[in-house]
Amino acid sequence: MIHVRKILVAEDEPDIRGLIKFSLEFVGLEVVEATDGLDAVNKALQEIPDLILLDVRMPKLNGYEACEKLKEYDSTRNIPVAFLSARGQEEEIKHGLELGAAEYILKPFAPDQLQQRVLSMLAHEDID
Repeated sequence: MIHVRKILVAEDEPDIRGLIKFSLEFVGLEVVEATDGLDAVNKALQEIPDLILLDVRMPKLNGYEACEKLKEYDSTRNIPVAFLSARGQEEEIKHGLELGAAEYILKPFAPDQLQQRVLSMLAHEDID
């Protein structure tokens, strides 16, 4: 049986979340959706995804806070995290990577670009 890789997508904008979901499902990935940072933490603990995409600017917990929470739990500590953000200031990217993010993906992105980055992160995890 083939293991379908599960991606948690935390994005508060429904249109962007829908585009990400469609793009990732198109390449055979299962997508779990979260609408804010707190929802992302709770769903990650329930679902134990293979990869987590966190929007930086979200209600309840922002992406950075959600990432910090996820790193506190044994079950989610080693799941790779990628931040999604419209802001690409060097300080923000550096902060995200210091929190343990594997990637920092700038919006707007082309769906094929997102697919490649996600598949690359998953392939990298398979090697580790």
